Amino acid sequence: MEYKLEVAILPVSEVDRSLAFYTERLGFHLDVDYGPGPDFRVVQLTPPGSACSVQIGVGLTDAEPGSVKGLYLVVPDLQSARAELMGRGVDVGEIRHKAPVDTWQGGFEPGVDPERRDYASFAQFTDPDGNAWALQECGFRSS
Repeated sequence: MEYKLEVAILPVSEVDRSLAFYTERLGFHLDVDYGPGPDFRVVQLTPPGSACSVQIGVGLTDAEPGSVKGLYLVVPDLQSARAELMGRGVDVGEIRHKAPVDTWQGGFEPGVDPERRDYASFAQFTDPDGNAWALQECGFRSS
């Protein structure tokens, strides 16, 4: 039996502001924007290359806007991804990496992991409501 994660719901306060952030700043693809009435609207967005989408809207969740933490976007080149998003106006935090990686107990050091090991390097950002995302490097290949 396969179990595929298809969608995560993000609580937001202003749907159109969040829609603009996710499409214009993050480059997510708009899959669906359906609102048959004032009490229900679903907007589904998919990150480039992802099989999992996010939904924002009205009437989808009673969670507080900005309460989702720990969402990850995995990228093959963290430095390039961070630069791209910052160039689009996203406030992305500094890159940091687990240290020491092999016996990690929660510590970090600045910059990407010197060996560019998978899942060791991160940079964080939030959406306009404060939903927290991490960029995480996996699959880096030097040119």
